[in-house]
Amino acid sequence: MKILRLIIGVACFAGTANVASAATLEVGEGKTYTSLAAVAAKASDGDTVRIADGEYFDCGIFRQSNLIIEGTSAEHTVLTDKACGGKALLVIGGTNVTVRNITLTRARVPDDNGAGIRAEGGDLLVDHVRFINNQNGILSNDGNNTHIVVRDSYFEKNGICEQYCAHGIYAGHIALLRVEHSVFRNTRQGHHIKSRAARTEVVNSDIADGPDGTASYTIDVSNGGGVLVSGNTLEKGPKSENHGSFIIVGEEGITQRTPEIVVENNKVTLDGGYPSFLLNNGTATEAKLKGNKLTGSSLKPLKGDGEVE
Repeated sequence: MKILRLIIGVACFAGTANVASAATLEVGEGKTYTSLAAVAAKASDGDTVRIADGEYFDCGIFRQSNLIIEGTSAEHTVLTDKACGGKALLVIGGTNVTVRNITLTRARVPDDNGAGIRAEGGDLLVDHVRFINNQNGILSNDGNNTHIVVRDSYFEKNGICEQYCAHGIYAGHIALLRVEHSVFRNTRQGHHIKSRAARTEVVNSDIADGPDGTASYTIDVSNGGGVLVSGNTLEKGPKSENHGSFIIVGEEGITQRTPEIVVENNKVTLDGGYPSFLLNNGTATEAKLKGNKLTGSSLKPLKGDGEVE
């Protein structure tokens, strides 16, 4: 079953590189285009937008599909401080889009929902992207057939709850959110990951409050849906703003089918000195917890329906 889940998570992006007459459009000092707005106006479906090394006070709105937006390296290609359309550093409206090798930092808008990436279209792959000190790292619209896959990415100091809560990742009502091989640190007030997806998968990732992080839940699956949390390192710190649990399912009402909840092979540490649960299951689906290693005398595995192995 795990192999099938991996195939589902990445298959939707298979056609990205096979578009006839695709062009590579270069952005940066001395390049054909000097701004993302200029290249967004010229790009076509299937193109690659390549951003040279540098720090850019810039943002872009892209409606094209089968598009690749990439930097030279995540550490040296930086978009900062500017949100297009009052939304995000990158607003993605097409489908089958890949964003990779970029740092997105300091996105702010008046309604507190500024994001590194605002996902408004269909399938999106986020690969080796750093999200630093934004209101939201990634914020998605609803889209019943949309798959969002985040891999090999880094999230630090995202989140806010001064007006409305923003999070490391906030996925709307989409088909799949899959987060793999990614790191979350020092999320502020909001959740590290909040998902309303029909299926939420978080695998082989490292999610920690640390001594100063004030995150609420580690993973909030707000309305039910299939859940797989596997092979992660999870830590809840002393300044967490919600002590109740690491993972919660169904807190905002069960509005969709929940075929399974699997929490397996995670290393879980409670550093807060308060009681907490690894999983708070608000659904009637029997959760399956197995192979988890819990550290912390006041940490218990499960609240709600399910079995622990």
